[in-house]
Amino acid sequence: MKHPIPASVLASVFAFACASACAHAASPGAAGDVQVLHWWTAGGEAAALQQLESTLRAQGVQWRDVPIAGGGGAQAMTTLRARVLSGDPPTAAQMLGFDIRDWAAQGALQDLTPLARSGGWAQRVPKALQAFDMRDGRWVAAPIDVHSSNWVWANKAVLERSGIARAPADWDAFVSDLDKVRKAGFVPLAAGGQPWQIATMFDGIVLSTGGPAFYRRALIDLEPAALDSPTMRIAFTRLRALRPYVDGDYANRDWNVATGMVINGRAGFQMMGDWALGEFNHAGRVPGKDYLCLRTPGTQGSVTFNSDAFVFFKVKDRAAQERMVEDVMTPEVQARFNRVKGAAPALLGVSSAGFNACGAKAIADLAEADRNATLMGSMSQGYAVAPAIQHAFYDIVARAFDGEISPSEAAVQLAAAARARY
Repeated sequence: MKHPIPASVLASVFAFACASACAHAASPGAAGDVQVLHWWTAGGEAAALQQLESTLRAQGVQWRDVPIAGGGGAQAMTTLRARVLSGDPPTAAQMLGFDIRDWAAQGALQDLTPLARSGGWAQRVPKALQAFDMRDGRWVAAPIDVHSSNWVWANKAVLERSGIARAPADWDAFVSDLDKVRKAGFVPLAAGGQPWQIATMFDGIVLSTGGPAFYRRALIDLEPAALDSPTMRIAFTRLRALRPYVDGDYANRDWNVATGMVINGRAGFQMMGDWALGEFNHAGRVPGKDYLCLRTPGTQGSVTFNSDAFVFFKVKDRAAQERMVEDVMTPEVQARFNRVKGAAPALLGVSSAGFNACGAKAIADLAEADRNATLMGSMSQGYAVAPAIQHAFYDIVARAFDGEISPSEAAVQLAAAARARY
């Protein structure tokens, strides 16, 4: 989720039921109390959460929800700040990217380094994630998943009825397929008008247009010559060209509702991160039979990521808190959680057994990108640039999508927004 994962929010704690062979399984009399603040709400997310809640309770640890209304984590961070300032922090909180860095800089987070050393986290967590989960050589967060934004989801029956025999391999083929879906009477591209959703599409377009080196230069390093460049103008032209393929009711539509349009056969495609996979799983759909999952055409070999992590605050019940940390960072819980959630585990080397074809592809793609240094933070999901720049980019991208500014104007404004916030 995102991830900037949208929608109204459910807050809860997450957990794990050790198998009988689990080395740190709790004894029947073990007890503790944890409060965890986060914002998972959609069907697939809630299903993952339910599994984790029941397994933590089985360890004798009391689960206390901290529900937060609103989406994307912003209101959750406001509520969290008020609690910490009043001396009443939760045990843990779901957190993303630059928020982790900000809280760590304030000295508010538990140092997880002793647990990380004993668990070998440095050898198991992708290097690109460690840049956010560590500060000054200390571990300050425990990542539970790796989502990525450069995915396309397609209803197989809709494609077949539109005369499309195979998934598009490049951008031109993708646009051609959108035309075919429209002619067949379906919505070509399911989307919501929320700026972060448009930015998610833009992530994939920039990567497809310029490749991983350009993506890094433009949306992570914020090089002016890349932000205001012919390549970026082509990316904005491609983004604008998608607007006619979106239906007229797209404004303010939540991402999971758009995913439902693909699941239910109303739409052909959706450009959305792999939290959408949780919705397909929750609906009982089978990849290859009911739907297709593919990297945004032109981006295979690269992964733009966001990662849900848990940070831990200074509380009295350290035993229950450490149990939660240890559980989060086991292959067992990472596999169980992410099979339902629709993400890849945040630990390298977790078996893909039990994952469906799309989940197995996510795991393989993550390992490939980690090896080849093409695992890069997603701008749209808050893992590329600081929030002030990200939200300025959101506004520019959304206006470009709606045709309020030209591709050339949008590229100039991206560069200006980056300069203004340095």
